Amino acid sequence: MVKEIKVSNFSEVKEIVSAASSCLDDIGVHDKNGSIADAKSILGLMSLDYSAPVKLVSENEAELDRVYRSVVQ
Repeated sequence: MVKEIKVSNFSEVKEIVSAASSCLDDIGVHDKNGSIADAKSILGLMSLDYSAPVKLVSENEAELDRVYRSVVQ
């Protein structure tokens, strides 16, 4: 499953980490340059390029939706 999301500020990055931390399955965040970070890693997410929307990727649709909704409220 893939969901595209625009991240505008650091607070939204923290929301992704907070929501992803309670997930049992892995959630990856992919930027336009092809870099991938674990959504549970604040350092990993800080290394991504947010000038364009990023993609949230997971095999678990319910957990992916929960992380997506933590930012898009």
